[in-house]
Amino acid sequence: MAKVITLLRKELIDASRDKRSVLAGLYYAIGTPLLMCGLFIVLINQLSSPDDLPVKMIHADKAPDLVRYLGQQGINNETGKKADKLVLEISEDYPANMARGQSAEVTVIADNSDEKMQESIRRLQKALQAYSAEMGSLRLIARGIDPRVLQPLTVELHDQATPDSKGGMILGIALFTMLYSVFISGMNLAIDTSAGERERNSLGLLLSHPITTGQLVLSKLLAVTVFAMLGLVLILLISHFAYPMVPWPELGFSITISPSFMALMLVVGLPVAMLAASLQLFVSFMAKTFKEAQSYLTMVMFIPLALAMSASYNIAPEVLKWLPVSGQQQALMEVIKGKAIPWLELGAASALTLLIAAILALALTRMLRSEKVIFGL
Repeated sequence: MAKVITLLRKELIDASRDKRSVLAGLYYAIGTPLLMCGLFIVLINQLSSPDDLPVKMIHADKAPDLVRYLGQQGINNETGKKADKLVLEISEDYPANMARGQSAEVTVIADNSDEKMQESIRRLQKALQAYSAEMGSLRLIARGIDPRVLQPLTVELHDQATPDSKGGMILGIALFTMLYSVFISGMNLAIDTSAGERERNSLGLLLSHPITTGQLVLSKLLAVTVFAMLGLVLILLISHFAYPMVPWPELGFSITISPSFMALMLVVGLPVAMLAASLQLFVSFMAKTFKEAQSYLTMVMFIPLALAMSASYNIAPEVLKWLPVSGQQQALMEVIKGKAIPWLELGAASALTLLIAAILALALTRMLRSEKVIFGL
């Protein structure tokens, strides 16, 4: 272990000298929570106070009550290039049909293939349907009929979701970025300490010393794991201070990254970090050049990305709760929703994660006994 610690110190010193590479690996952990909080703030502001919708209304004088109702909903009669994209045409016989209690025709003219206009079209249609329902109720009342006759079934929803579980649905997206940070933060070091050392011809020189390949692999594995955990610590700390700044109460819940959750995240993330380190080192040593290692790892990183995203959006079968990355992701989502920790699934996923990491480390140890791998032949 003394040789392993010495090698580990050497790896960490070499990594710290290249400050640009270190920061490049940690940019994800620093910037992702800030970017997500900014997006959530913009989204919540739009949901809580939607902008006024300009609509060009043809024959607006025929339906003053409808125009006034739409104005109360933030849908205003305006002219101009922006308003021309969404047109509401009111038929000329609108007043006569409304007076006789018949159906009056209004036409919405817009390009529904324009993705930017789809939300505006739905908003206008929803307002028109609400006005139509209100007018229908008034007509029934005028004829002495209770409008509730047309509602034979009243459906009530008793929502048993707690504020924590409501916030957990959104925090699950943030949880995915936290867990994925262990794969991003140590990737540059994994490439540099494997394919990079081989290109600098320092790997063969290092193995000329009285050390075993197992000691070398273990030191590199620990060094990459340290950087992966550093990224996880950074993203947790920044999230702890950034997420409370988002106006969550406007959506009916609040989100906080508590110290207990941060501690659990670090414990759960350690096996994932070891898996990420062993996988990245194994793939990097298989590549013959530094650039080739970058290309291979870019493709390999889609595997944990797919597993984490599948667990986040519940689009995968139940078997994923027993697998690495997705198992930890689902267990942590249960915790942030205020439920009990699924120890059985979490333990099985973590054990399988460590097993795969050990298999990759043993395979890498055997691989480094070959001169072809050491010298990139």
